[in-house]
Amino acid sequence: MKRIELEERLIDFSVTIIRLIKNLPVNQVNKHLSGQLLRSATSPALNYGEAQSAESIRDFIHKLQIVLKELRESFVILKIIDRADLYSNKSELDIAINECNELISIFVKSVQTAHKRKR
Repeated sequence: MKRIELEERLIDFSVTIIRLIKNLPVNQVNKHLSGQLLRSATSPALNYGEAQSAESIRDFIHKLQIVLKELRESFVILKIIDRADLYSNKSELDIAINECNELISIFVKSVQTAHKRKR
């Protein structure tokens, strides 16, 4: 996957999450989870953009690790929303969970590859 394609995929994931959050019912639990999810799910696209301008391979790896960390946090929040039945459209939620999981897999491999190049 080319860098621009991956960046677009991260942006699309952010948009998917923004739309999902906009459709969550308003209550105390959803307010808490949606705020955290909004931050963690939009961060990967932004940090990936920063990684493209990394000053060194070490800086690049660090930024990719931040992307991965934020994706993992988003994944856990999405699973909480799912298990607590907080979102009515199960198929939309499943799409977001699956995409997040795929992105995690991509970035696990990316971090591993970057570490190999560093050596």
